[in-house]
Amino acid sequence: MSITFETKVWENDWQLIMNTSRLRKTIENCYYNFDQKVLYINNVNNSVEVKEKAEELVHNGIIDKFINVSDYCSAALKYFNLSKDKLGKGYHYSIAELVSIYLTKTTYILHLSGDTSILPNISRDWIKIGIDTLENHHNVKVFNLNWDYKHKGAKSESDFEDINCFFGYGFSDQMYLIRTDDFKQRIYEYYDNASERYPEYGGELFEKRVDSWMRQNNYLRATYKHGSYIHNNFTKSNVLKAIAIFLDKPDILSWR
Repeated sequence: MSITFETKVWENDWQLIMNTSRLRKTIENCYYNFDQKVLYINNVNNSVEVKEKAEELVHNGIIDKFINVSDYCSAALKYFNLSKDKLGKGYHYSIAELVSIYLTKTTYILHLSGDTSILPNISRDWIKIGIDTLENHHNVKVFNLNWDYKHKGAKSESDFEDINCFFGYGFSDQMYLIRTDDFKQRIYEYYDNASERYPEYGGELFEKRVDSWMRQNNYLRATYKHGSYIHNNFTKSNVLKAIAIFLDKPDILSWR
């Protein structure tokens, strides 16, 4: 089975992700030898500076390649029969994910948003368990870790469970393990009223459209019981503060 690890950066977080060990540690905590490790660059002010840093990450073996999202926007939208107008306000929140799915050739994609991290206190076989779960349940379309250690919340949102996972509706672009071919289809024009729970400011964004597709087709997600990811909303000010902390005491950058 081939798997791509991917994440993305934009203007407000690229310095934190690319100038500290955050990305390296997150990849290490996956405990998996990925076939590809890809960084998507979207909406940055100084593309030359960011590209130079990305080239350094490739040279140091942290990632295998980087991709400028803007180079493939039009092709990805055409492929999925989408447009900026259809996505509305969701375009800026969605285009990196759509481009990555459009470009990925491996069997699976493990996606983490830039402000999502994985801590080391997780079982080393969690990705294998995720792949097995997707392979053994035809109606499960996404596997994710529990979010922010909210075990009770994940359980309450589930319909049933087994020894490893809770199963129920839902999708988040913070973190997902998916079969690439499932998401390469033209699945992004479904609507389900339950998906209106996503933030209004995001418009018809990627995660809302995926959630609608899954609900309309009775597809489920599997949430892993025995490990969690951490999600932090980054602002420009707390990113700069975090970099300063990291430079002084890199070992405390746990993002718990």
